Amino acid sequence: MQLAVLDTRPERPAHLPVCEAVAVAVVTLLADPRSVAGEWTPQVRRWASGPVRKVVRRGRGVKFAATAAVPGVEVERRGVTVRAFVPLPTDRLPRELATLQVGGTQMPEVGEPAPHVENGVTIALTPHAELSTGKAAAQSGHAAQFAVRSMGRAELERWRATDWAVSVVLPDAAEWTALAATSPVRIHDGGFTEVEPGTLTALAWW
Repeated sequence: MQLAVLDTRPERPAHLPVCEAVAVAVVTLLADPRSVAGEWTPQVRRWASGPVRKVVRRGRGVKFAATAAVPGVEVERRGVTVRAFVPLPTDRLPRELATLQVGGTQMPEVGEPAPHVENGVTIALTPHAELSTGKAAAQSGHAAQFAVRSMGRAELERWRATDWAVSVVLPDAAEWTALAATSPVRIHDGGFTEVEPGTLTALAWW
């Protein structure tokens, strides 16, 4: 799954709001009627049935605007705009996505987590590895996706009623250890970029 963050200048979005917006964009696409039982269903199901991969790109101005031609959804959270696109093989990306940058996604400010919302989802990112904003956002997207998979129907509907509220937090090492023991979602990275295979990168709970 390809995701694009609108990288505004000179005031770039902060790290945590980007992670939250990406997580919401992933869930919004997965919950879209076109994904559940519509024109996007075959592609979404094929992608979701295999190893989960997400690539977070960034774009500005005309390049970001051009991605509106690619099937997907757009969300805005705390001033951050993200588009999530219907999954495609990486060797068949349309030009509008292939020309967006993958590198340089590290945002200069960390920012603050979104306030907790009852029935929303909290995602924690590991304190044991340095993750670029793009990598951290992808891990947040994984955690949100597996939260959807793990929830019962009633829990999912309560989350939907919050408009998919997400808060991404950065626990210290002691907090991380305690959370990892109880969180229903634990994301172990495949190790394609930045971290070793199997690294526990993200947790989620509700």
